[in-house]
Amino acid sequence: MFDKSLSRNKGSRSFSAVGTGDGHDLQYDPPPACIGNAIGIIDEPLRQRTADVPQPKKADAIRCAHFRNGSMAAMTAGIIERYAAYLPVTATTPRVTLGEGSTPLVRSSRIGPSIGIEQLYFKYEGLNPSGSFKDRGMAVATAKALEAGAQTLLCASTGNTSASASAYAARCGLRAVVVVPVGGIAAGKLAQALAYGATIVSVKSSFDAALKLVRQLADQPGVALVNSVNPFRIEGQKTGAFEIVEQLGHAPAQLFIPVGNGGNITAYWRGFGEIVMTAGGSAPRMHGAQAEGAAPLVRGRPVARPRTVASAIRIGNPASWAGAIAARDESGGTIESVSDAEIMAAHHRLAREEGLLVEPASAASVALLLRRTKARQVTEGGAIVCVLTGHGLKDPQALTRGLKMPRPVEPTLTAIRRALHA
Repeated sequence: MFDKSLSRNKGSRSFSAVGTGDGHDLQYDPPPACIGNAIGIIDEPLRQRTADVPQPKKADAIRCAHFRNGSMAAMTAGIIERYAAYLPVTATTPRVTLGEGSTPLVRSSRIGPSIGIEQLYFKYEGLNPSGSFKDRGMAVATAKALEAGAQTLLCASTGNTSASASAYAARCGLRAVVVVPVGGIAAGKLAQALAYGATIVSVKSSFDAALKLVRQLADQPGVALVNSVNPFRIEGQKTGAFEIVEQLGHAPAQLFIPVGNGGNITAYWRGFGEIVMTAGGSAPRMHGAQAEGAAPLVRGRPVARPRTVASAIRIGNPASWAGAIAARDESGGTIESVSDAEIMAAHHRLAREEGLLVEPASAASVALLLRRTKARQVTEGGAIVCVLTGHGLKDPQALTRGLKMPRPVEPTLTAIRRALHA
C-alpha cells in the first residue's frame, strides 16, 4: 500500500475514475453525413481510501487553462484535432497532443515480393511520440481526464503504456503513477517513464496482477486509470484504422496485428467497422498474433505465467478478451500463436530487409503472416497490412540478441581491410 494520497484535488470538482471496465455513455459530436469526406486521402498530416499516492501540490494555472481551452499546439495535428467528429469529444474537450498519429504506411520492398505478396504494407506505429501505438489512445484518455478534473494518470504496464502515460502526463502537468511487474518491462521503456518523471512501483508478480491492483486503486477522486480498460483509449486507437484507409484509399483485405491485452485489435476492428457503416466498402479480415508462451486467446483460458521474449504482449489474461474475440469472429479472421524463434526471425528480417526497427512484439504480426504464407493460407487478393506497434529502441537488448559485437582493430588501413574481408 502506498503511504500518501493518490488524489488531493483541492479546489476542483470530484472525478470518478475513468475506464474501470464498466459501461460508459460516450458523448460524441454528431458526425457529418459521410465519413468518406472527412477521412479522405491526406498527403500532409494536417473503493480504496484516498490515502495512497501523493499529488502535485498545485497545478500550474496558466498551463491548465491553456490545455482546457484546447489551444495546445504541436507541429503536426494530433488525432483529436483530425478526427474530432468520430471521437467522444466536444468543443470543450482539451485538444491534447504530442503530434501523435500520421504514422507512415510503408510498402514492403523485399519481404512481400519474396513471399509472393505484391501489396504488403507496414503501419509503422513506432514513429509516434513515445515510440508506440499507445499514444493514440493516451491522447484521448488524457484529454478526457483533464476535462473531468483529474490530477493523476494511473496505469499498470508491460512498458509501452507506462511510457505513453508518463509522456502525456508530463505534457499536461499531471502526475503519472505506473505499476509494473518486476523484470517484466524492457529497459528502454522503463527508462522513458523515469525520464518523464513518473512514480514507478515494481510489484513481484505479473502484469495481470498489476492491472488488478491499479483497478482497485483507481476508484478515487482525481485519478484516471488509463489502461485499455479505459474506453477512451480504445476510441483513440481506432484512428490507426482511419489512417490506413486514408493512405490506401480503401480498407485492406487483411490486417495482421500483435495481440497482448487485446485493446488494439478491438480498436482497429471498431475503426474499420465505423468506416464501413458510414462510407460503405468492406472491412478486412483480422489476424491477431500472440506469442506461444502467452497465448490465452488461442488456448481459450488464462495463462498463469506468461513467457515470451516479446515483453509487450507477455499478458496471460487480456482485459479486452471479448473485444479481441469479436474482432476475430466478426471479421472471419484468426488469432494464432507464433514462437519466440519466429518472432525474432521476423524482427531480424524487418530490420535487414526493410530498414524497419521494431521491438519484438511488433514482429509477431509479420511472423504470423510468414507462417500463414508458408502454409499456403494467404491468397493474393488485395492489400495486406501488418501493424508494427513499437519502435526497436524500446527494447535495446533484443536488438543485439544473437548478434556478434565487433571487436576493435588497430587504426590502420590494413587492419580495416582485413576486418571487412573477415
